[in-house]
Amino acid sequence: MEGDDVNAGGYRIGLVGFRFDENSSFMRGAADAPPLIREALFSDASNLWSETGVDLGQPGVISDAGDVGPGEGAGMLEAVEGAVEGLLARDLRPLSLGGDHSITYPIVRALARRHRRLSILHFDAHPDLYDDFQGNRLSHASPFARIMEEGLVSRLVQVGIRTINGHQREQAARFGVEVHEMKDWRDGLEFGFDTPVYISFDVDGLDPAYAPGVSHREAGGLSTRQVIHLIHRVCRPVVGADVVEFNPRMDVGGATAAVCAKVAKEMAGVMLGRELLPSRLTNLLS
Repeated sequence: MEGDDVNAGGYRIGLVGFRFDENSSFMRGAADAPPLIREALFSDASNLWSETGVDLGQPGVISDAGDVGPGEGAGMLEAVEGAVEGLLARDLRPLSLGGDHSITYPIVRALARRHRRLSILHFDAHPDLYDDFQGNRLSHASPFARIMEEGLVSRLVQVGIRTINGHQREQAARFGVEVHEMKDWRDGLEFGFDTPVYISFDVDGLDPAYAPGVSHREAGGLSTRQVIHLIHRVCRPVVGADVVEFNPRMDVGGATAAVCAKVAKEMAGVMLGRELLPSRLTNLLS
């Protein structure tokens, strides 16, 4: 399946929500996010055209699989993996709405069985590389440690990091993670991936001025435009993506829900590649 075009005339993206925040370490609430992101995505306040020129509102482009959960424990993470496997079996590219960041581990487990080589582009304030956090190896602070120790991906690129500590620096060195800290940010940054790519977008990678609705507000983060720029510059097939860690209990006037929907829309546009682009935009991006 790796590198294959999506099915002509069939569903192309499988939208699924995972209402799970049991592995959150500070504040619960992310389990309430998927319905609100979905509502903002399909709201008449905007439209379903991505900036790259893809009309996500065309019949058959998005298959909405609804929400999984709320659930508890390891059984919920197994349900996440199973739901993604089900989407892949239908040749759908999963666009997942969380939920806390622990859902990314089972999602990538499912994808890794379909893609022998896979890279991750990870937006976050935190590296999420703890071997365990507060005694929990499945914590939302640990998914990328699990992913890397199992060898599920060949490359992990992290952007927006501004809370890394000594233990996580050691973990990054151990696993060969490419960590791009905000203190070293430069415009024009892009990555030459040579495998299919999975994008994991933790909303707190953004500065809280853009997205206040998160449990762990960390100033000095990315702008929405910087995130979208990097998403648009992914040069290899994007075979899946997630939006995680939006906490509606911390949102202000629905602003963060709208940001999540915008980023999800741009990721979806890139996931569909050039198949649905008007010819004039295809030529511009060549």
